[in-house]
Amino acid sequence: MVKQALIKWWPVLLILVAQASMAKTYTFGVVPQQSASKLAQLWTPIVLHLSEQTGMEIQFATAPNIPTFEERLAAGDYDFVYMNPYHFTVFNQEPGYQALAKAKNKRIKGIIVVRKDSGITELQQLNRQTLAFPAPAAFAASILTRSHLSDIGINFTPKYVSSHDSVYSAVAKGLYPAGGGVMRTFNNMPDTLRKQLHVLWTTQGYTPHAFASHPKVNAVDQLKLQQALIQMDRSLNGMALLESIKLQGIEAAQSSDWDDVRRLRIEFLGDQGHPLAE
Repeated sequence: MVKQALIKWWPVLLILVAQASMAKTYTFGVVPQQSASKLAQLWTPIVLHLSEQTGMEIQFATAPNIPTFEERLAAGDYDFVYMNPYHFTVFNQEPGYQALAKAKNKRIKGIIVVRKDSGITELQQLNRQTLAFPAPAAFAASILTRSHLSDIGINFTPKYVSSHDSVYSAVAKGLYPAGGGVMRTFNNMPDTLRKQLHVLWTTQGYTPHAFASHPKVNAVDQLKLQQALIQMDRSLNGMALLESIKLQGIEAAQSSDWDDVRRLRIEFLGDQGHPLAE
C-alpha cells in the first residue's frame, strides 16, 4: 500500500525536490560607506540572521566604491539593498526599488571632521582648501556638507576618496584639512582613529537610509524580510547585531517617508545612475 502511494506521488515529490533545489538566492547589497572588509564583518552576521528568520537564502553584497554601487543599483543587480536617502529617491524611480524599512528614532546628519590639533575652529578656515568626501552622491557626507559650504561662500576643491573610512583616515593623517562623513560611520571607527578627530560642524537631520527591495522580488518574500528587519530589536541577538551598526531598531517605511529628501531637488546623478561631472 505504501509502495503504491509512493509510486502515485513520486512525480509530485520530484517536482517539489526540483523546486527546492532551484530556490532563489537573494543578494543583500550594502552601500560601501566603509571598506568592503569592514562591511562584511559588520553585515554578514546580520544577513545570516535575516536568512534564518525568513527561511530564505540571502547573501551579503557590496561594491568597491559608491559610484560602482550606483551603477549596480541602476542595473537592478541587488535584490534587497541598504542605500542612502538620496539613492533611494533616484532608484525608487528606476529600476523601481521599493521601501521596506528604515532605522527607528533616527535622522541622518552629515558631519565635517578635522584633526583635533589642526587649529581649525570654524568653517571659514576651510576656504580655498582641498577637502575629502566619499563620493559625489554620498547624501549626508558629501551632498549636504558640500552644499552648505557653497551656501556660506566657502570655495573648496572636493577630493573623492571612495568611502567614509577613507575620509576619516585621510584627515587623521593630515592629507586633507577636513572631510565629510556621518555620525554612524564616525562612531564605528576604531577609538585610536576617532580620538584624533573633531566634529567641526553637523547638518540638520533627514530621513535615514532605506532598506528596499527590487520590484522583481515577490511580495511574500518582501514582507518576510520586512518583518525580520523590524523584529530584530525583539531578541538579544538581534539587538546586538543592530548595536554593531549603531542602530537602535528598525521600523516599516514607505516611499513618501523620503519626501524631505525629494524636496531638496538634488540632481547629482544622471539617468543611468552615474555621477554628473562637477
